[in-house]
Amino acid sequence: MASWTLAIGLGGLAGNLGGGLIGQFLSWRALFAVMVPLAAVLAAAVALAVPRTARTARGNPDPLGTVLLTAGLVAVLFGIIEGPAYGWGSPRIVAAFAVGVLLVAVFTRHALRSPAPLFDPRVFARPRLRAATLGTATGFFGLFALFYVNSQYLQDIKGYGAALTGVAIVPLTVGMALMPRLAARWSDRPRPVIGGGLALIGLGLLGASTADAGTPYPLYACWLLVISAGTGLSMPALTVGVVTSLPPHQAGLGSGLGTSARELGAALGVAVTGTVLAAHQGARGLADGMAPALRIVA
Repeated sequence: MASWTLAIGLGGLAGNLGGGLIGQFLSWRALFAVMVPLAAVLAAAVALAVPRTARTARGNPDPLGTVLLTAGLVAVLFGIIEGPAYGWGSPRIVAAFAVGVLLVAVFTRHALRSPAPLFDPRVFARPRLRAATLGTATGFFGLFALFYVNSQYLQDIKGYGAALTGVAIVPLTVGMALMPRLAARWSDRPRPVIGGGLALIGLGLLGASTADAGTPYPLYACWLLVISAGTGLSMPALTVGVVTSLPPHQAGLGSGLGTSARELGAALGVAVTGTVLAAHQGARGLADGMAPALRIVA
């Protein structure tokens, strides 16, 4: 898990630096074009290096469950994102939340009765799994809230160019690369490691919420380092917690639930942050909304 988090940190480092340089000197379309050969190389490497495993009858997809759960989550996200525009009490937003809750409830009923569901909701009867998935979603909720405003702050408020912004974001990857080794030493005490890591993410977000045009970059970078350290400290333990909460034959399910928790937390983080920004947009634009958005998320 330490290697996994290290890979995320190094990928973020390469992505920010490379993306900043491409954005500065080439068309934004090049950001997508450069991924095509890279994806092809990685696909070939996976095909050659990853061993094949036999498919099982229970490994078949659940199209109905997938549609129900996806549609329910999309409806809830729509309500969060569009609430400020239409009004929280408007029929459209109320209907979106109601439909979302209804679809998730229908998915749960379907999954409990299906012989091969997308996943069995009863797995969440395990307290450790509930805590680990919630912690994972919470961490990525905060991270992606920051991602949503970070480059905008550096470019629109601080006046940095795309290349310099890529360099300025580098501190956000340092802790992800370095902290997992330290966290591995405390692997027998996951609760304080996870709690401390999530607390650091929250503290860093609160610190970043104080930033404005006059904030010295070194101070802002310190808050990025705090968030990065919290991520590197907590995420390996949370990922292990999700996977090991289930029996070995359900390790794939655990991995999928962990990934889903990360993606759901990220989507909610972006949605909530965008909603708060829209509700607080004043004459100064992002400068008016960034502070309350990050404080609410923290």
